[in-house]
Amino acid sequence: MIRPTQSMGMRAAMAAAMTWVSACSPALDWREFVPQDSGISVNLPCRPDHHARPVVLGSATVQMNMLVCSSDEATFALSYFDVADPARISATLIEWREAALGNVQARDAQMAPTQIKGMTPNAEAVRVSASGRLPDGAAVQEHAAFFVHGLRVYQAAVIGAHPSPQALAVFFAGLKFPA
Repeated sequence: MIRPTQSMGMRAAMAAAMTWVSACSPALDWREFVPQDSGISVNLPCRPDHHARPVVLGSATVQMNMLVCSSDEATFALSYFDVADPARISATLIEWREAALGNVQARDAQMAPTQIKGMTPNAEAVRVSASGRLPDGAAVQEHAAFFVHGLRVYQAAVIGAHPSPQALAVFFAGLKFPA
């Protein structure tokens, strides 16, 4: 016969074992993708959908490509398009960053320079973290990097209520331009 204290101890041990086992099975299944004609490699935790559509940014309409997937209550995306005028690259990065932050009604955005392996150096290449709200009023965090390679500009973003620090680290560390 199992005494109540032994039963409680056994339950606690089983709960701890189940927690350990579930920690070993990752919620995110990271895979490397190189979108056709993108020039970049990205790690995503799920199979992405590909979208292409015209987007108005500043005074220009551009054909934006996007890989996007959702996993573990966060959306992971890589977007990119070509800029026709090299003199407009920095301004385009600023406009895109402001539009992205505006889309989530961001407040208290924190910015820092970013470095993606193989990117073209640009003073406006930054990593941004901000809290905001979706159109339905739900609280959200946005983590994004804006950067350049040649005449192509990129945005890599993770948006969710509470994206895990580990997922953010894997996602942003996985961005690279093949040599």
